[in-house]
Amino acid sequence: MPASRKIELMSPAGSFESLHAAIQGGCDSVYFGVGNLNMRANASINFKPEDIHEVSRICKHAGVRSYLTMNTVMFDKDLPAMREILALAKDAKISAVIASDQAVINHASAIGLEIHLSTQLNITNFETIRFYSKFADVAVLARECTLEQMQAICDQIQEHKLCGPSGRLMEIEVFAHGALCMSISGKCYLSLHTRNTSANRGACMQNCRRRYRVIDIEHEHELEIDNEYIMSPKDLCTIGFLDRLIGTGISVLKIEGRGKSADYVKIVTQCYREAIDSVCDGTYCERKVEGWVRRLESVFNRGFWGGYYLGKKLGEWTSGAGSEATMKKVYVGKCTNFYAKIGVGEFLLESTNLQAGDPVMVMGPTTGVVEAIVESMYVDDEGKKDSACKGQVCTFGVNGIVRKADKLYKLVPSNEE
Repeated sequence: MPASRKIELMSPAGSFESLHAAIQGGCDSVYFGVGNLNMRANASINFKPEDIHEVSRICKHAGVRSYLTMNTVMFDKDLPAMREILALAKDAKISAVIASDQAVINHASAIGLEIHLSTQLNITNFETIRFYSKFADVAVLARECTLEQMQAICDQIQEHKLCGPSGRLMEIEVFAHGALCMSISGKCYLSLHTRNTSANRGACMQNCRRRYRVIDIEHEHELEIDNEYIMSPKDLCTIGFLDRLIGTGISVLKIEGRGKSADYVKIVTQCYREAIDSVCDGTYCERKVEGWVRRLESVFNRGFWGGYYLGKKLGEWTSGAGSEATMKKVYVGKCTNFYAKIGVGEFLLESTNLQAGDPVMVMGPTTGVVEAIVESMYVDDEGKKDSACKGQVCTFGVNGIVRKADKLYKLVPSNEE
């Protein structure tokens, strides 16, 4: 890859906790939603309009770009709120808005906000990008495109010197990791049919993640299906062919997960940050891929596959309803004090015991995720101990700044009771 071409790593921020975790993981940009006008309106803590300036401030301080996601289907009643939120984004100097509805694209263009085209537009060819280039600087391709199709689009952008409103060449963005939908780029109507809540309005009920029986109504025959989760795809994971994905000419790699926890965001971002850097410096190899995959498997996932990027025609389906993560978080207690000069946190154990050697995470809305191993601890007035019990207060060293009321978790194998 030419040294002059930088690959942008974009991470999800469904909360302030995840926002800080993404930055800690090494992202170049974050994307976030506000209120009900984004595709994760019901799936995460979500931000309020009054949070936009604070999100922008945090991102500017960290040197990362901020993207407001506003990619639901819009009705007339939504337009006043849309204009209000975009005005706030413009005032806060949010880097860009990710949009699919033409009303949003038109208004954002009118007020001078940079526009990125959402995957909800199902962009699969160069002519569509040419059409939208008068409005947008970045286009997110449909997740059903193959590597060859991506490269053909990127090559045509170069050949035609196709620029967006900023005057720079149009950039192509693709999803690199995370949940996939059974429908084309997520345009699913199952929740609307069964629960009267539209996935295209950010209210997916994830009906597809359940088991189903298939019955022939006319003859009342039940069809035998090997996999009961016939509509629930495994998660996309491209880290094993990231060199080929980057080699297509794309500019931005996006991690799905605004509804996921902060530790998921940090670990996935860290892995892809290391992988991108490794591709760029020529050290990308199978041994490193194996290590990244093990780390990715430790957080929420439904199993991994390469999506349709490598030319597959049919999806790979999950074997269960929940996560296949190899590790899980167990809530231990909360931070009651932090001694900054010596890097030691004090914690009240509220739900379970803690032992020396336990891997732990401290998480909070201004802390993000701080990981540590409990090397040694001091318990109440008992001095140095190897363990602390529920109800006791203990102190131990942490690898970062933590704050009062932050939550303490220990990590245990998922099969451990």
